[in-house]
Amino acid sequence: MPLDTKHLRLLHAIVDEGGVSAAARKLHLTQPALSHQLRIAEDELGTRLFDRINKKMVPTPAGRRLLDRSRPILHELDAAEEELRSSPAPHVTLRISTECYTCYHWLPARLQLFQDAFPQAEVQIVIEATHHPLPALLEGRLDLAIVANPPKPRGLDLHPLFDDELVVILHPDHPLAAAKFIRPEDFAIQHLLLYDIPREESTVLQKILAPAGITPRKISNVPLTEAILEMVRANLGIAVIARWAVAPLLASGELRAVRLTRWGIRRSWFAATRRNRQRPPHVDAFVSLLQKYPITQSFRARKPAQLRNATLLHKP
Repeated sequence: MPLDTKHLRLLHAIVDEGGVSAAARKLHLTQPALSHQLRIAEDELGTRLFDRINKKMVPTPAGRRLLDRSRPILHELDAAEEELRSSPAPHVTLRISTECYTCYHWLPARLQLFQDAFPQAEVQIVIEATHHPLPALLEGRLDLAIVANPPKPRGLDLHPLFDDELVVILHPDHPLAAAKFIRPEDFAIQHLLLYDIPREESTVLQKILAPAGITPRKISNVPLTEAILEMVRANLGIAVIARWAVAPLLASGELRAVRLTRWGIRRSWFAATRRNRQRPPHVDAFVSLLQKYPITQSFRARKPAQLRNATLLHKP
């Protein structure tokens, strides 16, 4: 086995410290372990490197040549290590989007954990890709998309995250608040509050009401989740939202949630990434974080050291 840098550092430590015992302390080794490594180096080279003279370790001519040749090598290695330690970490960017506006409410806490682990990373939330994140991902404008019930397009990997349920949100005094479930025909006389998206992209309109031939009495498009909830709290309409997104208002009794259809409407969420064997480690790390802390789980962001100890970071 050829010599490595630990053998070279051992030789220099013996000379610099004046003996085996002091060199062992400097290298945090036991004296027998250091002597064993010295014997290995001498066996590999086929020559003695030190003579013991008057209880001192004196380099032989071969040992002196090795010391002289290796000193600049170790100096360059030390300089390179110091340069790498002192240089800033490489800059990375994580571009993400999700097809549901409510998802932007739980992302900040997860992003805080991510940036604790990758302080050099710049996170870009690409709002304009919200309605069509998968095409943006395939085109290279995103690094990760959070989607529900996606198809399986070529070129993408789908990482399962969690399941949730869409429910009808109503004021506690609404006539339907006590129902066991809400049927499509119940929407016919309702004021339905929807996100500000094209109607052909609305799940409730296209997959629940259109097949039943039902059109709500009135439809209002509202861009913000908070505005939708405030309108429902004022008993100005009803909305269809994921149960987890309104859990605090349900727990306080300010709103009621009723199952949508007899069997309910459930969704499976995934983190989608481009299929690439060379995918950046920070992208995989964020996927792992989303899987470890799903939307339906509340938590307090932890310190960076705690996060690293939780084996979040992906190492290639």
